Amino acid sequence: MNNITYLGVDFHPYQQTIAFVDKFGEIKTRSFDHTDKSALRKFYQQFPNGTIVGVEASQSFQWFENLLFELHFELRIGNPTAIRKMAISPHKSDKLDAQHILDLLLSNRFPAVAPRSEKSRMILAWLNYRDSLVRQRTMIGNQLHAMARNFGLPRFQSQAKSAKSRMLGATDSADWLFLINSRFTCLENLTKEINLLEAKLRQEANQDERAKLLQTHSGIGALTALCVVHTLGDVRRFARPEQVTAFVGLAPLNKSSGERNRIGKISKHGSRLLRFLLGQAAQSSKDERLKSFYHRVSRRRGTPKAKVATARKLLVNCYLMLRDNIDYEEFRRRGEVGLPGKPGKLSAI
Repeated sequence: MNNITYLGVDFHPYQQTIAFVDKFGEIKTRSFDHTDKSALRKFYQQFPNGTIVGVEASQSFQWFENLLFELHFELRIGNPTAIRKMAISPHKSDKLDAQHILDLLLSNRFPAVAPRSEKSRMILAWLNYRDSLVRQRTMIGNQLHAMARNFGLPRFQSQAKSAKSRMLGATDSADWLFLINSRFTCLENLTKEINLLEAKLRQEANQDERAKLLQTHSGIGALTALCVVHTLGDVRRFARPEQVTAFVGLAPLNKSSGERNRIGKISKHGSRLLRFLLGQAAQSSKDERLKSFYHRVSRRRGTPKAKVATARKLLVNCYLMLRDNIDYEEFRRRGEVGLPGKPGKLSAI
C-alpha cells in the first residue's frame, strides 16, 4: 500500500494554492499569502516526512525550497507546458491548477524535470544581471548621442575618455550640464559593475572544464560558454540535437495543415539570453563552414533569419562537443573525415 502523501501546489510570487487529500479521502484546497509564512509553515508541518510536493517550473522560489528541505519533503518540479496539455478541462484557476497537479502526482503522470543546481542558478543569475546592466548602459549611451546631435557634435564613443569633456564644452547651460554629468556618472558606475561581474564570470569559466572545452570553438567566449553549460546542464538527457534547439527556443514552429506545408518562426520558449549570446557568437565566429552557411541563408532569406539559423547551428556544435567531450579541433577533424559520432551524425554543418 502506498502511504506517501502528495501535495499539488499552484505557486505564484505572492501566494500559493495547495491541493491535498484529507483523512476522509476528499480533495481539499487551501490558499496562503506569502506574507504570512508562519501560517504556511504551520500548515505544511501537519504532513509527515517524505511528503511529495509538485509545482510547476515557473519562477524562482528558493525560500520555498528551503522550507520543504527543512520539513524533509521532496520537491518535484514539472514542465508547465506538459502539465497544461494534460489538463482535462480548458478552464483554469488557482484551485483547478493545484488539483490538476495533485491528480498527476497521484496517478504517477507528473512530468517532472531535473532542477538546475544551485551553482547553475547562481551563474545564470550573474549572467542575466550583467545583461541587464549592459542594456542600461546602452540606453544611457544612446541618450548621450541624442544630446550630442542636438549640440551639433560629430559621432563619438560614449565611453571614450574625451567624450565627457567634449559634451561639457558644447553648452553653458547649467541644466544641460547637470544632465550630462548625471548620465556620465551612471555610465561610469555601470561600466565598473559590468567589469566586476565579467571578471567574476571569467574566473568561473576558467575553472569549468566544460566551459573551457566550448571556448576552443571559434566565436565562443567565456560568457557564452558559461551560459550554454549552465542552461543545458547534463547534455546526456538530450537524445538528439533537435531536442537541444527546441529546449533553447531556436527550433522553428511547424504550421503545416493538409497540403499546406509551412515552417514558421522560432518558438522562443527557452533562454532569451542564450539565444542572444549565440547570435553574437555566430556572427563573430571564424569557422568557415558557419560563415558560408550564414551567407547562403542570408542571400535567400535575409540577414535576421540567417543570424538565427547560424546561431542554431552553433548551438548544435556546442551540444556535440559536450556530448562527445571533444574540443573544436577534434570536432572539425571528425567532420572533415566523416567520423560518426556516438548517437547520430557528428557534423552539424
